[in-house]
Amino acid sequence: MSTLQDLTPGTWTVDAAHSEVGFIARHLMVTKVRGTFEEFSADVVIAEPFEDSSVTATVQLASVDTRSDDRNAHLRSADFFDVENNPEMTFTSTQVSSDKLVGDLTIKGVTQQVVFNLDFNGVTPDPWGGTRAAFEATAEVNRKDFGLTWNVAVDGGNMLVSEKIKLNLDIQLVQQQADAS
Repeated sequence: MSTLQDLTPGTWTVDAAHSEVGFIARHLMVTKVRGTFEEFSADVVIAEPFEDSSVTATVQLASVDTRSDDRNAHLRSADFFDVENNPEMTFTSTQVSSDKLVGDLTIKGVTQQVVFNLDFNGVTPDPWGGTRAAFEATAEVNRKDFGLTWNVAVDGGNMLVSEKIKLNLDIQLVQQQADAS
């Protein structure tokens, strides 16, 4: 099994075809609604030492997919993401360690610090002469902290949508080759 020490310093980019940016919200406080964002990118600079590494990421909010066209449209509306005025969600790391990724998450112009629990899944050569690495990261945020306040009270004292949202990242990185010039 490979370790973080097996990561070669340099620039790595996300392989979106083999990665997922997802979230989980509670619906009526009893079931989970899962969603993903289909369009995202990130640059990761692996440094020596690893703690000097950095991550910058951008997610296109209009690419949200919860397997419901009506819910997707509602999430894109001014009630939630307001993608017409705020098309992107961004993340910039401020601290990296072997088990945590800390950074500034910006949604609808509001920036909050988020702490992701980080799991390194390994590094391996690929069949095309490149190098791949994989990480999983999870965090929990309060959507109201980002101005996502829309909700509906239902009988029994519950709300339609939970305030707490779980973020799940399953990321495969591709090491970029140094320019030979």
